[in-house]
Amino acid sequence: MDGLFSQLLTTAFLATLIRSVVPLLLTGLGGLFSERSGVVNIALDGLIIFGALAGAVTTYTLDPVLGAAAPWVGWLAGAAVGGLIAWIHAVISIKYRADQVISGTAINLLASGVPAVILTALYGTSTESPKVAHPLPLWGVGELRFSPPVYFSLLVVAVTWYVLYRTPFGLRLRATGEHPGAAASMGVNVRRIRYVSVILSGVLAGTAGVFLSIGNLESYVRNISAGLGFIALAALIFGQWKPLGVLGATVLFGFLQAVSIALGGSDLLPPTLVSALPYLITIIALIFTGRSAAPKAIGKPFDG
Repeated sequence: MDGLFSQLLTTAFLATLIRSVVPLLLTGLGGLFSERSGVVNIALDGLIIFGALAGAVTTYTLDPVLGAAAPWVGWLAGAAVGGLIAWIHAVISIKYRADQVISGTAINLLASGVPAVILTALYGTSTESPKVAHPLPLWGVGELRFSPPVYFSLLVVAVTWYVLYRTPFGLRLRATGEHPGAAASMGVNVRRIRYVSVILSGVLAGTAGVFLSIGNLESYVRNISAGLGFIALAALIFGQWKPLGVLGATVLFGFLQAVSIALGGSDLLPPTLVSALPYLITIIALIFTGRSAAPKAIGKPFDG
């Protein structure tokens, strides 16, 4: 046990913690935009996968031409694809007023099968893409060197808080998630606000996918998200749909993931239990969250 605690008090563990938090934080903040506008987005896991795939494939394809600039274009491609898939969810949910949970589930199901088809067509394998020659650069010192999405995620926290509580757009966004009818009567274009918010959720979740592929693993591998989108959704609920709440919740869940990685090399717990630990604690945390502060109009189509 003493060996485990000493392992947790190292820069290596801190680096693992930060890498565990970043995709959860980006995805959770993306989900915050969508759900504060009134649109349920359980497609976050699928958006991570599509973003990761687009980032890896684009970077590998452009490597011979652009060299070190390729991963930056790959980042843009992953974010754009995430936004595009989220736009599809928005059209189905907002324009056609379909069930938002079913729409998000459909995207997650597509994310479980489409990447294998694309990888097989491009590289003759359904499990992973080739490693990129130029992944995103690492910035920092010693073991605390991270790719740019890590620093970007911290910026997104501050920007999200400012936009949500200090700008007219944020006021309108919160109004569309609470009282869309009243917001519309004041001249707010509810549908436009919801479209923008859902697309933003896709851009941020796609960026989380880019971090996992070309900012961490240097390639896309099957099941790269490992359910992170669902944990990010749980963090959004646990954080009461607030930017700083999401930050705190993702740090907690990221810490649990980092601990499970540290425990993976010890004999203290069975390996299966170690792997399931973050998910079990996430469920327990949600059970004891208490009364949630979900937007009143979340999941309800706007008829005005």
